[in-house]
Amino acid sequence: MSEFKIQMPKMGESVQEATITKWFVKEGDKIEEDDMLFEIATEKVDSEIPSPVDGVIKKILFEVDSVVPVGETVAIIQMDGEDDGDSSESEEVTATPTESQDDKVAEENAPADFKEATRFYSPLVRSIAKEENISLEELETIEGSGAGGRVQKQDVMDYLAGKGAQKATPTPTPVKAEASTPAKPAAPKMNITVGADDKVVEMDRIRKIISERMVQSVQTAPHVTSVVEIDVTNVVLWRNKVKDEFQQKFGQKLTFMPVFIEAAATALREFPMLNASVDGDKIILRGKVNIGVAVAKPDGNLIVPVIRDADQKNLVGLTSSMNDLANRARINKLTPDEISGGTFSISNFGTFKNDIGTPIINQPEVAILATGNITKKPAVLETPAGDVIAIRHKMFLSVSYDHRIIDGALGGAFLRRIADLLEQFDANRKI
Repeated sequence: MSEFKIQMPKMGESVQEATITKWFVKEGDKIEEDDMLFEIATEKVDSEIPSPVDGVIKKILFEVDSVVPVGETVAIIQMDGEDDGDSSESEEVTATPTESQDDKVAEENAPADFKEATRFYSPLVRSIAKEENISLEELETIEGSGAGGRVQKQDVMDYLAGKGAQKATPTPTPVKAEASTPAKPAAPKMNITVGADDKVVEMDRIRKIISERMVQSVQTAPHVTSVVEIDVTNVVLWRNKVKDEFQQKFGQKLTFMPVFIEAAATALREFPMLNASVDGDKIILRGKVNIGVAVAKPDGNLIVPVIRDADQKNLVGLTSSMNDLANRARINKLTPDEISGGTFSISNFGTFKNDIGTPIINQPEVAILATGNITKKPAVLETPAGDVIAIRHKMFLSVSYDHRIIDGALGGAFLRRIADLLEQFDANRKI
């Protein structure tokens, strides 16, 4: 009997597993090529997975909410659409995983302190263990809920929350004796009283992820925020003058954000410490300038698509990239690689008519820029004839940075450089 195994697809270089959030089919259903089989969610993006073949769903191996490693078989399709009554072949199909080629490569490239592990740990699990100071000896005691006993992200998170202590089973395999760093204690749970008129709303999956990341960022990096108010009259006048021509010539709506991205990219090349990451006591200066821009989705959540090599794009390229990514972000059509690999981020508080924002750093980056609302204000201008008061277009810029490696002098100089680039923008610039 001809069968086709549906495997969990690889959803980007940094994604090692995904959660099945919905099945569109059930066992016994007839399907055609390109019919949707199931929906998956990663920490980065949601996707629907179509069938590559015609046939009948013979076996579904994982239920909704299962966290499945990349490459794992999740379903079996009987390709001729008929059952010959031979159940022996069906009985041989199990959910027990075989180590994928990706896993073998990841295991071969594992850090030295994981070489003596008695089982495989995905790069994601190893990363969490490192961030939370969980030693290998401690990690080995965590019971895995994944297929074949594999330790998943949620197993580690449960352990950190205190639940893992009830699940953990010591492994009999001896490991090197080394000082074990205890896991960080979970934040104490607040006792919240719910009144009769109150309404309890469950966080959706994305909001839970955002919540975890924001807490992690604040716990990881001591935040400092610098603020400046700048005159962007030249930028406003230029955009008002060229926006219609820009739309006709390039088919793109011109906003202020590409100008902000261009200024930030230029400053990042001049201040490489702001385009970096911190790994323990090491500083990683990024060779690429990949700028993420926070986009508000219709459901109220945020996503940060990344413009790669932003310093190598002109305003037309930045505008095209920004519009495309923002439009697809709002309809959940981004790929995982399009929202990963950022080296610096921008959050536009001005979108909501807010003047100033103090954003939280998007880990593992070390800084994030916030742009405020542009408003008309009276300002004192110096002229050959003396000081005069004039109406100017003003806005606030703020930058939050990781005080572990960026002091106020460096953070302030970086922000001032962005401000100067915007204030000195050529109002007669050609497109």
